[in-house]
Amino acid sequence: MINAARQLYPPTRTRPDLRLQAARKTRTGSDEIDFQRVHRAIPDVKQLEENRILTGFEPDQFRESYNLLRTQILHRFRKNNWQVLAVTSPGEGEGTSLTAINLAISIAREIAYSVLLVDANLRQPRMLDHFGIPARRGLGDYLTGEISVEELLVKPGQYEDLVILPGGKPLERSAEMLNSPLMKQLVRQMRSCSENRIVIFDLPPVLSSTDTLSFAAQTDAALLVIEDGYTQKQDLEDAVQRLGNTELVGTVLNKSQD
Repeated sequence: MINAARQLYPPTRTRPDLRLQAARKTRTGSDEIDFQRVHRAIPDVKQLEENRILTGFEPDQFRESYNLLRTQILHRFRKNNWQVLAVTSPGEGEGTSLTAINLAISIAREIAYSVLLVDANLRQPRMLDHFGIPARRGLGDYLTGEISVEELLVKPGQYEDLVILPGGKPLERSAEMLNSPLMKQLVRQMRSCSENRIVIFDLPPVLSSTDTLSFAAQTDAALLVIEDGYTQKQDLEDAVQRLGNTELVGTVLNKSQD
């Protein structure tokens, strides 16, 4: 499985980035993210089942496949003192979001760990759909307006050690926003929360946009999801080549018949 607008300031001045200043100091008066100020939402059980989200009632083999993935990922993360994981795929529809969600749930079940799951597919943010939770503001809103992260975080029902940062409103200039100073500052805040909090970014496919390539350097490693009988060998090779110096912790073969 693992294998502007009119000029508002004179030319000699630089307009301050108020959102970046807000990111540097949250409304709590601290540089840290306050995970106690989250919005609690109840997932739709039927949606969880239909979308194959781990609930504790799934077949043992399905659950254990993610537990194995969790074990291998955490081993590499502990060994290298890593915190931030990117989950992506070569192309569309290969199960990236499902893998990111279920891996996040599996890690969150570990006693020593908690997880922040981020919907970074800013062109098509749909993370909350998988849980049957109504859409709400998220990362796209944070990157384009003065709002604290804490106002956006969602804790989905029974998943006690899992917190989600939804994608929020779609962004056309998503690659630029993911590589913006504001986003970089946010990632630094995420890293400073706790060494036992793993941050997982669900990212768009490598070959369909430049978003993932723009953001990859801010992560510690990437997990590549491919679909059995669908992903072409050349697409996989191209995706690996484009990721360049990004550390790959492995690939997940999704929808395998074995």
